[in-house]
Amino acid sequence: MGTLDKQNALASLTTEWSLIQDNSGPHRVYRDKKDNVYHSVTHILKETAPKHTKDALEKWLERPDSPMERDIACERGRLAHAHAEYVLKLAAKFARQNANKRGIWYTGDDGLERCPKKVTQWGLQKAAEAAPRVSWSASGYARGLRSFILERVTAIHAIEFSVYKEGYGFAGTADALVDIDGEGPFIVDWKTAKEARSDDMINQFCHQLGAYSLGLKSLTGIQAKKGAVVVARRSGKPQIKLLSEIELRGAECVFLDRVDRYHKQLKELAVV
Repeated sequence: MGTLDKQNALASLTTEWSLIQDNSGPHRVYRDKKDNVYHSVTHILKETAPKHTKDALEKWLERPDSPMERDIACERGRLAHAHAEYVLKLAAKFARQNANKRGIWYTGDDGLERCPKKVTQWGLQKAAEAAPRVSWSASGYARGLRSFILERVTAIHAIEFSVYKEGYGFAGTADALVDIDGEGPFIVDWKTAKEARSDDMINQFCHQLGAYSLGLKSLTGIQAKKGAVVVARRSGKPQIKLLSEIELRGAECVFLDRVDRYHKQLKELAVV
């Protein structure tokens, strides 16, 4: 796939979602025009999580105040994600306009087009200044994501793009494909949490990146070189897990194993 084809394919992932949502079963799935079924990445991870992780989640859900806490956490995450998305999208627009005017785009070995990182960082700063204020409940989390973006993102390739992989039956939406500290592209997932996430939970997030990386390559031919999980906290710097190229390939393999296990579980339930 040529450079222009890759760029067009990547752009289409942010604007077109060819799968149809189906809520008729016990959990949400997606279907393509051939009626192939795709299960969400997050659902697959939940159903194939280690037993102790599942047990901890069930205990939390059984607490009397858990529904309210869950709603608050979801809204907090939504607002922080929306802020990061706004800053990145507006920055990409500013950088694109500046680079087009000056004719300073260049194509990397990976087939992705980039403008000089100083232009991207200028666009990010300008976008952050123009971004709407985030409500108090989520402001600390949004600030954590924003600080990471402003300090470390050096190229913006895609924001909020949806992927799926035929033959394996999974689909999901990645938060961003960017360069970090002059390297990339990185598949990135933004998270929020009151407390530091455990190693088990961070591993779950890494496997999620593996899924998105597989879907991205399948649909565009673009191979993410690295991954990043950024967990924003109420205050202070975010918890960051960067995946090397080898670690991201490993996360892809682990996720495929979990997909196989998930489909075996579905078959066993169907027999019962």
